Amino acid sequence: MKTIAFAASNSQHSINKALVSYAAQILMDEVIETEVEILSVQDFDAPMYSIDTENESGIPEAARDLYERFAAVDQIIISYAEHNGSYVAAYKSLFDWMSRIDRNVFHDKPTVALATSPGQGGGSSVLSQAVASASFFGADVKASLSVPMFGEAYDSKTAAFSDANMKAKLVEALSALRA
Repeated sequence: MKTIAFAASNSQHSINKALVSYAAQILMDEVIETEVEILSVQDFDAPMYSIDTENESGIPEAARDLYERFAAVDQIIISYAEHNGSYVAAYKSLFDWMSRIDRNVFHDKPTVALATSPGQGGGSSVLSQAVASASFFGADVKASLSVPMFGEAYDSKTAAFSDANMKAKLVEALSALRA
């Protein structure tokens, strides 16, 4: 079994990358036997989506690469960073490019959607948007989880949740991939 753990963030110090990396470790250690590739928006350099750019240059190789990587795995875990209540522009642009290849961006893969933020909202606005639109783009969302107050729930020194309740919720969400 193969899994992509994807951080929909373009920050070098992304808490969403920390979350999805931690989720990948839990998935491998406690839930199912799988090989995991951890990726983020930063791994796929593409220009901002524009129909003009597409008409002039075609679809960037970076978008084709991520699209093909999603196709090649059995399941996806994705953690969405939130900027002003919505997707990070770099992720939205990369996603838009992939949707120009085929609307079925997620290839009907079982998916767990996550989000976190430093505040009380825990990225819940972007997570709601992502889950609401997921089926239109071929994501079979099995579970979703918002993690508020990431700095209080997660210990960066141990790279693990210090909040046992939040860890149990994450394990439960990831366990939905077994079904």
